[in-house]
Amino acid sequence: MRFKSCLALTATLVLFQSAHAVEPAHSFHWPGKVKAAVSLSYDDALDSQLDVAIPALNHYKLKGSFYLTLASPTISRRMAEWRAAAASGHELGNHTLFHQCSASQPGHEWVQSKNDLDKLTVDQLKDQILLANTMLQAIDGKKERTFTVPCGDQIAGGENYLDAIKPSFVAIKASAGNGITEDMNTLDPYGVNVNTPTNVTGKQLIDIVKAAGEKGTMVNFTFHGVGGDYLQVSKEAHEELLKFLSDQRDAYWTGTFMDIMKYVKVQQRPLH
Repeated sequence: MRFKSCLALTATLVLFQSAHAVEPAHSFHWPGKVKAAVSLSYDDALDSQLDVAIPALNHYKLKGSFYLTLASPTISRRMAEWRAAAASGHELGNHTLFHQCSASQPGHEWVQSKNDLDKLTVDQLKDQILLANTMLQAIDGKKERTFTVPCGDQIAGGENYLDAIKPSFVAIKASAGNGITEDMNTLDPYGVNVNTPTNVTGKQLIDIVKAAGEKGTMVNFTFHGVGGDYLQVSKEAHEELLKFLSDQRDAYWTGTFMDIMKYVKVQQRPLH
């Protein structure tokens, strides 16, 4: 009798555990046979981006995201070229009006007093960022926008300002890192980390892409100067990366940050 009672109790426990089993985690999938997504972004609205990066992207039929500092001289001086870039499918993103960074951070002695993020309130910065969205709409006619945090500094006047601007953006590149997302399901669309390469080889850039492919996630590059200007990557290294991505476009989806993150947010939805 004791044996039968134990069997009955075991069967009951199995049924209970089956009924209350935790459903398997949602599996994230890239479209087709894609192993990873690659976001090629370019900050600060620099001449070398118009002269070198965009022609190279167009040659390989790849799309990039250009985060414009609206006070940059290239905006007024080369407005038609930025409009043409947007018309050909490149993304124009928000990188604030004046590229304010925190002067109190190590290595930020170059930050001018007028552009010191420590001296701005969250409301003041928010107003400027929303004005930048309006100016970008005047350039490309689009209302949806993504944002990249200048210098990765998220504190304005002692407060984090990202929560105040999140409703106005599809996604935000927020901080420096290796640029590789660890888990697409848990990725915060408003806290994406970026790799800011300088003085690297094409092979080093390609190896980062392959590492993201092994994880099945994404890599976010944020370039500045390409073959010129500052924080440079050479024209040759940049082109070697683009050629690889073009040749491997079935395995790596090189898209605008906007398009990639819209896809990611739809894929993440079953989790919420």
